[in-house]
Amino acid sequence: MSPSLNSMSDPSSAKLYKGIALFTPGGDLIYSIDPQKRSRWHINLCIALQEMLGLLEAPHFLVPCFTATIDRWLDPYTGELRVVAEAYPPVLRYQGLLNAVFETKDLVWQVAPCPEGLCDLMMLKTYQNEFSELWQDHDLIVRYENTASHTHPIAHPFPNPSAPFSHAVGAEGYVLRLFVSGHNAATERILKNLYQMLEHFLHYPYTLKVIDIFKHPEEAEADQISATPTLVKAWPQPTRRIVGDLDDVDKILRILGSP
Repeated sequence: MSPSLNSMSDPSSAKLYKGIALFTPGGDLIYSIDPQKRSRWHINLCIALQEMLGLLEAPHFLVPCFTATIDRWLDPYTGELRVVAEAYPPVLRYQGLLNAVFETKDLVWQVAPCPEGLCDLMMLKTYQNEFSELWQDHDLIVRYENTASHTHPIAHPFPNPSAPFSHAVGAEGYVLRLFVSGHNAATERILKNLYQMLEHFLHYPYTLKVIDIFKHPEEAEADQISATPTLVKAWPQPTRRIVGDLDDVDKILRILGSP
């Protein structure tokens, strides 16, 4: 068995899909989960990133060096769930985040085979002056789906009217802010649990911005944050907040005002 191929013995409840993640040099992430396993997702993600950050062109030069892919399927001969998860060297350090958004627990991602010279970071940096937004960290984790009814932006700080997923943020959506103390294992656990809770129980479109109080103390001061983690519901009004325990699903949904 290839080192990048994993098998699981209980396929009865398996989620079968292809997942594609596109990172920016600054650390923002846009990704898709597609059960239909259609093609051209890299192109879709580049165009969505262009619209989201207001770039003059789609940043196709990020592919493949700043991408990661995962494929889950059932072996037709054994009936076992097979998983191939690969990330290119510049984004292999984001394994914890990839496992959080793709719900793959502690899966070990393999290094994607890269022909010599294909991922020359010095060459890619020549785009920095023209695409400076890509080298900035906007704390974005965005899920993109190319459908009219299932579009969920995650960690998108400001609704962008030109973005394909922006219509999800509005009078019927939620705007949430999660304040944390640094990016560490505890933060990854909180983000993973909160993300799964919102996806499974909220049943409303939402945008969630993750704010590190060490990097953005002015935002913490503006929201009067005295402890972390703190989840703030900024919209719809009135503003509500939860400090500390973010594992209580009923409490969070009650404060959000969602049935």
